[in-house]
Order: sequence, then structure tokens, then C-alpha cells
Amino acid sequence: MASNYDYDDAATTHPPSDHLGYDPNFVPDSVKTFVVHLYRHIREKNVYEIHQMYETSFQTLSDRLFKDTPWPSVEAVAHYVDNDHVFCLLYREMWFRHLFARLSPTLQQRVDSWDNYCSLFQVVLHGAVNMQLPNQWLWDMVDEFVYQFQSFCQYRAKMKNKTAEEIDLLRQYDQAWNVYGVLNYLQALMEKSMIIQILEQEKEGLEQFTDTDGYDYSGGSNVLKVLGYFSMVGLLRVHCLLGDYQTGLKCLRPIDISQQGVYTSVIGSHITTIYHYGFANLMMRRYVDAIREFNKILLYIFKTKQYHQKSPQYEQILKKNEQMYALLAICLSLCPQVNLVDETVNSQLREKYGEKMPRMQRCDDDAFVIYDELFSYACPKFITPSPPSFDEPLVNYNQDAYQLQLKLFLYEVKQQQLLSGVRTFLKVYSTISLSKLSSYLEVDESALRTILMTYKHKSHAVDTDGKIISNADVDFCVDDDIVRVVESKPAKRYGDYFLRQIVKLESMINDMDRIKLE
Repeated sequence: MASNYDYDDAATTHPPSDHLGYDPNFVPDSVKTFVVHLYRHIREKNVYEIHQMYETSFQTLSDRLFKDTPWPSVEAVAHYVDNDHVFCLLYREMWFRHLFARLSPTLQQRVDSWDNYCSLFQVVLHGAVNMQLPNQWLWDMVDEFVYQFQSFCQYRAKMKNKTAEEIDLLRQYDQAWNVYGVLNYLQALMEKSMIIQILEQEKEGLEQFTDTDGYDYSGGSNVLKVLGYFSMVGLLRVHCLLGDYQTGLKCLRPIDISQQGVYTSVIGSHITTIYHYGFANLMMRRYVDAIREFNKILLYIFKTKQYHQKSPQYEQILKKNEQMYALLAICLSLCPQVNLVDETVNSQLREKYGEKMPRMQRCDDDAFVIYDELFSYACPKFITPSPPSFDEPLVNYNQDAYQLQLKLFLYEVKQQQLLSGVRTFLKVYSTISLSKLSSYLEVDESALRTILMTYKHKSHAVDTDGKIISNADVDFCVDDDIVRVVESKPAKRYGDYFLRQIVKLESMINDMDRIKLE
């Protein structure tokens, strides 16, 4: 097992949030200007300006003035925005997000952030919200909500070095970041927004939700609808963290990920959706679905990552990119269907894991070490959502969920690798007798029939519609005592090759044009 796997939350490496010299009531002039203008643009539903201030101005001020301190408190800025309740909730949401990103939050601050999300979502669900907010901000709300839940579960599971004060606070706030509360809010946003019905009507041409990227150009609000939409992705992520992949994929079913959608309008949403969708399919042995989607998103990132270099999410994009290459390497080792992978992605994959992937297809300890390493690097940070038992000796249990998922994964790998010898011979022969195949595998015919049935079982899976799908590139049937093999022969694709050569030729011509002949 990967005992040295770093499962600690990244926030613990940041400086403490009670920074010396920080005055929560001091509001610099640039912050006054920022909140006043942001408040005005929100009231005017000026989405473009809101997006500019949220994406650019907030990050610039954070880097310049609040690199290692929190922003001014909401009480200090409230009177600049007419003590507007909804704006103050939005400001506090950004305040806590900055705190979690730059500093190490205290337990009280984690609880306060939970209370703020509860208040904000209550307003959205039961109030008359008349705002248009950028999709990026609405996605970040859902994304941060799930992240802080995950972070709290990891924090709470490290009980060994907790102080008596922290333990008392955990007892007192036992409902903060409760898993049922988190799931209920995401479910409520999805249901109240009626987003599933909207997406169904869109298929019939009665809605234009995707065409407008979720925005309401008739003067209404996009907040509830888009939060409900992104909540489906949030539910997928939470269920993956809990190890319930079937339910997670069911929550995402209303979104057709084979098509462009609102989830692709925000790069973070796009990557999170496909990462968790692919991982869930991997854990459910739907390797072909996982390979297809990993291939598409990795090709997309390869083509567009240069446009996000100045984005605060750039490092996270690169990290997820590397994790998905690791997951793709696992999928292709368990289900060798390289024909599903674009040549550009395959080239990158060979650079990263070209030496490891052949070793992963062997039935030895070295292969298990590599599977362990890649899974540990690329998997989500699984959580145990249940609170600790305060009456028993306090121990750390933050790695229990991860160790369980790793154990289940390696058990599946072991079963798959026992069948790799069968696949090798099936690739070579079009027909072969059971007696001959059993002699090659050094087993008797009765055991061979069991192995062949196991191979059939392991190379098939059940999709979200309940249909049985095949992951195998080699299929067979047993006719009396003869194994008849049917190998799928993919159509060769020449387009990628010619496109790459055209690009190279154009580059050479441009270089030659720049050379001045004497």
C-alpha cells in the first residue's frame, strides 16, 4: 500500500489565519471602490463587469493587499453597500474562499463558512433573488461548497492531536458540514431550479438554456437555474468522495456530456465533471466510457491550456491534467483499446507512462506497485463523513476511506490480471480448441471454462441505462470444444497524421520565409 501517500489537506501548509497586525475593520480605499462598484454592477445585472471584477479585480487586490491576511470583515464594508443582506452573503462567500485558499482556517471559521452557505442557499431557494451572476462565480460557489465539506471531513478525521477546545467545539457544532445537509442543499437546488425539466424541454426545442449559457436575457435571474445545474456536478463529486459511483453517475444523467453544455462554459466545471465521470466509470469497470471521455478532455486541455496561463485556476488545471493521464494509463492497461485514443493524447501518454504501462500488464508485484502509485496519485480525496466517537480513544481515521477504495481497486486489478494470459492467446488465434488453450495456460479444461466465463464477465459492464456493454477488443464464443474468436478491427484514421504533417509543413514554410537570402 502507498503508506507515504500525502492525504493531508493542502490548506494545512498555509500560515495561520489569525495573522498579526490584521485589522478586520480597516478597509483600504481600493477595497471600498471594489465593493461599491461590484454592488452597483450586481444591482444593474451587468454580467460582463461583474465577471471582470470577480475574475480579475478580486484576484489582483488579493495578491497586492491580502496575500497572507483575510479581506476586511463583512461588517466593515456593509455600510458601503447599504447593508444589503444578499450582497453581504456573497461577500462573505468570497471572504471565506480567499481564507481557505491563502490561509489555514480555524474550526470556528469552518463552522461560520457553513452557516454562511446555509444562509446564502436559503435565500436562493426561498427568497426572490433577482440577480444575474457569471457562470464562473456560480460554479465556484458549488465547487467551494463541496471542497470545504471535503476539507472539514478530513480535518475532523485527524483526531489524535486535537486540543480539548477543538473537541468541545466539534461536539457543539456536530451538525456543521453534516453529509445529509450537504446532499440536501445540492438536491434542493437541483429540484427547486427544475433544471432537469428545463433540459428535457430543451431537447424538444422548447427551451434555450444551453444556447444562452444559462443566462436569462429577458430580465430574469440565472442564479437558481445555474446553481441547480452545477449542483448535479456537485452531487457527482460528493458521491465519488463517498465511494458511491452508481448514484453519482445517476445524478449526472440529465447532462449529456457527449455534447457541449453549460458545464463546458467554465473550464473548472468542464474538467471536474469529466474527471469524476471518468473515475466513477473506471471504478465500475466501464473502461471504454472512461477512455473516451478522458481522451476528449485531455485533447481539449492540450489545445487550450495556453489560454488559461494567467488564470488563478491554471495550476489546478495542470494538476487535474496529470491525474487524468494517470487514470487513462490505468484504463488502457486494464482495457487495451488504444484505438479510442487520439494520436496527440497517445503521444503525451507514451511520454509520461510509456515505460510503466507494459509493466502494468504483467501479473507480478511490480505491476501492483505501479497501479498503487498511479491510483494513489490520481484518485479523489475520499472522505469518511461520519463524526468520530468521542467516548473512545481518539485516533486519526482520515485515510480509512482511501485505504478501502485502494484495496477494492487492487482486488479488481488482481482479478483482471489473472485473465491477461487468456487475452494474449485470443489475440493470436481465430479458432483454438479448449484442449490446446488449456495446455497453453497449464490448467485443465474445467478450470479453463471457468476462466473464459470470468473473462466474459470482467470484460462486460452494466451502463446507467441497465444495458450490458462490452469493454473487450476481443470477443469469442465456445462452440462445442472450439473457441471461436472475433476481433474488432477499428478503422484506421489517417486524418490526424495528415493534419500534423500540414502543420509541420506550414511551420517550415514560415521559417523559410523569415530567412533572408543573401
